[in-house]
Amino acid sequence: MPGYRIENIVSVIEYIEEHLTEKLNLDCIADAVHYSKYHLHRMFTSAVGMTLHEYLQRRRLSQSAKLLVFSDKPILDIALLAGYESQQAFTNIFTAMYKMPPSKYRENEIFYPLQLEYNLTGNYEMLYVKDRVSWKIEFAAEEDIPCWMDLVRLVIDGFPYLDEKEYIKVLKQRIQTRQALILKDQQTAIGILLFSYDTGSIDFMGCHPLYRNRGIQKAFLCKMMDELLTGQDISITTYREGDKADTGQRKEIKGLGFAAAELLVEFGYPTQRFVLATEAPDLPLP
Repeated sequence: MPGYRIENIVSVIEYIEEHLTEKLNLDCIADAVHYSKYHLHRMFTSAVGMTLHEYLQRRRLSQSAKLLVFSDKPILDIALLAGYESQQAFTNIFTAMYKMPPSKYRENEIFYPLQLEYNLTGNYEMLYVKDRVSWKIEFAAEEDIPCWMDLVRLVIDGFPYLDEKEYIKVLKQRIQTRQALILKDQQTAIGILLFSYDTGSIDFMGCHPLYRNRGIQKAFLCKMMDELLTGQDISITTYREGDKADTGQRKEIKGLGFAAAELLVEFGYPTQRFVLATEAPDLPLP
């Protein structure tokens, strides 16, 4: 069972969204929602998977990116709205996260978010089951697309340059060819995976933040290795080492037994390929 109440996390997120352009830090948010800052830090990080500071920074940079593309505001004004005291400080962090300076991002006229607002509405009955859960992973159907996309938006921090329209087009193709797996708690998608029979690649793997310590990724991998890609090496790409935009995806992939392989550039973004070899030791049961 989680060590927090989901409605408390929702109230914190709502407060952040309402005051996104104001001066915010752990102390003032804790005062506003009536928690000690230590409890708030532990609770938020446990539920969301990143610190409150990281979430706030990524939300502000996402809103800044939107203003760069869809408004004529000067970069300095956007920097001040994002809580930075100088254009240079804003440019430094924006470039570290988006891999290009704000001026170049504006020229490209293509918006994508680092972080969308967390929406934690849904059914989470399995969170409160004390006994070991046997995850029922199934092939996704077209009627699963809405809840699938709800989860995509929750884990967008792990997938830079994701375009929703193009993604849904690919998703529909993968559903038709039975290369899309889903795990649901009632009507809420808590795990999703796109893969390729031809290449053995995992093209998208997302786990609901509230369930990330419940062995869902291992359950997906076991199903692929035992039933779908028997005898094939499995590959996945993620952030390169040291990428400031990485909120823990690289560590999670290494923890699943994947070994680092070649460096890549995908859609203009520097990434690294990881491989799980068929001769790798058996994954522990989820």
